[in-house]
Amino acid sequence: MSGSPDAVEVVRVPAEERFEIRAGGEPAYLSYAEMDGRLYLMHTEVPEPLGGRGLGGELLRAALEHARGAGMQVVAFCPYAKVWLRRHPEYAELVAE
Repeated sequence: MSGSPDAVEVVRVPAEERFEIRAGGEPAYLSYAEMDGRLYLMHTEVPEPLGGRGLGGELLRAALEHARGAGMQVVAFCPYAKVWLRRHPEYAELVAE
């Protein structure tokens, strides 16, 4: 989506252990924890006014690319992340057994 007028910026906020998209009002975010070489995806929250724009997927892509770059495996506790990962097999190699 980069370069399009609808492109969003995902920011990693390590102090709060989350990835955020600030699109006015409350941010959309994906909370995580890093431990033992793994990135645990805990909870995805997209405020209702921001819904339907694919922001949850953008948050997950950013988290997964972060994990890939850091050589981490991913464990999804978040129900949305579990479903999203099943629909995006291009990230299957990152999912911990």
